[in-house]
Amino acid sequence: MSTTRNTVALPWGEVSYLEWDAPDPDAPVVVLLHGAGVDSAELSWGALAPGLAAAGHRVIAPDHPGFGHSPAPRWLMTQDRLVEYVAEFVDALALARYSVGGLSLGGGMTIGHVLARPERVDRAVLLGAYGMMPRLSDGVLSLPRQLLTWASVRSGLLETVTRVMAADGRTLDWSIAQIVRDPAARTPELMAAVRAATRSGHGMAEFAQWQRDQVKWNRQACDYTPELPRFARPALIIHGTEDTGVPWRRAVAAAELIPDATALILPGAGHWVQRDRPAEVLAAMTEFLNPA
Repeated sequence: MSTTRNTVALPWGEVSYLEWDAPDPDAPVVVLLHGAGVDSAELSWGALAPGLAAAGHRVIAPDHPGFGHSPAPRWLMTQDRLVEYVAEFVDALALARYSVGGLSLGGGMTIGHVLARPERVDRAVLLGAYGMMPRLSDGVLSLPRQLLTWASVRSGLLETVTRVMAADGRTLDWSIAQIVRDPAARTPELMAAVRAATRSGHGMAEFAQWQRDQVKWNRQACDYTPELPRFARPALIIHGTEDTGVPWRRAVAAAELIPDATALILPGAGHWVQRDRPAEVLAAMTEFLNPA
């Protein structure tokens, strides 16, 4: 499958995106949205998209503003503004019909996009998605953790610690091991790509902005759970049991609220689920996106 990098002009600036073309020029379109931190279209989808293209899809994956190859926007990085950007992106590419999927932050953007503009979306895939719980964690310590994180975000301490940890090779390796649990999936190529993205620093300031928007002292600003019963498109929710960011039970609960949803829970998989279990995720997405 051929892969190209292009740019598209939006009302406020350019966005870089990758495209994997299917053999059929009229192939159905899938838009894939990466996560936060130093993530990018290539990091999240570079290993998965060729398989989707081979299965008959035109796959489009943007680098969000300020991430990867896309320049930083002139606006603040908020959840609502990111959801608006997704609409601007698909409009600029004149996509009449498409499926959409996202990881983590991109999963939350997917939920927000489908809720706001379901009319052109065929299907949605949520992988380790943000926006399905009221706080950063569950349990009796959820409020103290929320308060501590809020203070760390507001003071700038969390961003500083994140940058220091990312600059340390051993700490970076440890952090990747928490989200990609299978050692065999942490290939030398993936680890080298993550280190290169970390050295570039792209996305870190934007992620810190987003955290300031989302992390309140007692809750998260965005919890789509009450709105999930009006999620008007079929959804596939893919989650790992070892996702320390979003408990897998939250994914199951979300699937029960969405009128037409299936939850695939992968035992032992971490938060970066498509990198952790690429074959299973590709098979599930291919089957879901190609209904009989």
